Amino acid sequence: MPMIRWEKVSSRSLDVMTKELREFNLIVAGVGGQGSVLASHIVADVAVTQGMKTRVGDTFGAAQRGGKVHSHVRIGEDVYSPLCPEESLDVLLGLEPNETIRLAVRYAGPKTFIVMNTRPVPSIDVNIGADKYPPVEEIVEGLKKLSEMVIAFDATELAIQSGNQRTMNVVLLGALASTDRLPYEAEALKEGIREHVPPRTIDANLKAFSLGWARASALIL
Repeated sequence: MPMIRWEKVSSRSLDVMTKELREFNLIVAGVGGQGSVLASHIVADVAVTQGMKTRVGDTFGAAQRGGKVHSHVRIGEDVYSPLCPEESLDVLLGLEPNETIRLAVRYAGPKTFIVMNTRPVPSIDVNIGADKYPPVEEIVEGLKKLSEMVIAFDATELAIQSGNQRTMNVVLLGALASTDRLPYEAEALKEGIREHVPPRTIDANLKAFSLGWARASALIL
């Protein structure tokens, strides 16, 4: 059985803009070691700094590295549980293709914005033969049947271009920020990245953010 860690992120006083946000649901899907938890906590912590009521729920597979990791972020006045309801997602951030389609089937809807890294990282279940890995092309086509908005590209390659392959999660955050789907400004997200990553990696992470932004903008056009 997967382990579930529930975390309540405190809220601050609400301004008029925040009061208008009733519910925003996001999941980051990946496998251990990809930075799913870091990406989700950056999104959530920035929301807190903007005065938004926020909850986070992380689910882990049997192993920390290589196991399935799904991080739920819920923002808004009508949010109580840390786990997103089925078919409720505003955004699905997919760090790993097979985990993305797995979560999309349960949580995505026609209006869910899906941004996905196309570089496969098979989970432990696949490596031991307990699960099968479909072709990435089939995964992308399956996502397009579930949602009207899907952006898929090799974010790992862009992370390598940034100078640090471990910035792949930030590449996808940059792609997401370019779409205005988050309930706050992109500059706030960039500041959150600066505050959460090790100081020596700030430049690589900000470059990764910019590369993801540019790639998503080109794909949307």
